[in-house]
Amino acid sequence: METLMSILVGLFFSIGTYLVLSKSLIRIILGTSIISHGVNLLILTMGGLKKGGPPLLGGINTTFTDSLPQALILTAIVINFAVTALFLVLSYRTYKTLGTDDMDQLRGMKDE
Repeated sequence: METLMSILVGLFFSIGTYLVLSKSLIRIILGTSIISHGVNLLILTMGGLKKGGPPLLGGINTTFTDSLPQALILTAIVINFAVTALFLVLSYRTYKTLGTDDMDQLRGMKDE
């Protein structure tokens, strides 16, 4: 299972990198969001995909799952949602003000 998750993390990173290197501002924002999801899966995979019960006292389970990676991922998802929403609002405002979302035009480069 860890091998499948590692391949999926690599796929997310490659798709996100491809989108970040494009000229459209919306694609760059979506690429950073996809890379963030890849990082979340990487943290989950590094934490171990173990089967076990919740870490409660007095239970009959001998194996327990670690809740720290899950807490880190939940926090990262909330932060990613807020940052993505902020970037989308800023890109919408930029498009309304300047009339373009092309990165070369936003930098002031002339079309050649």
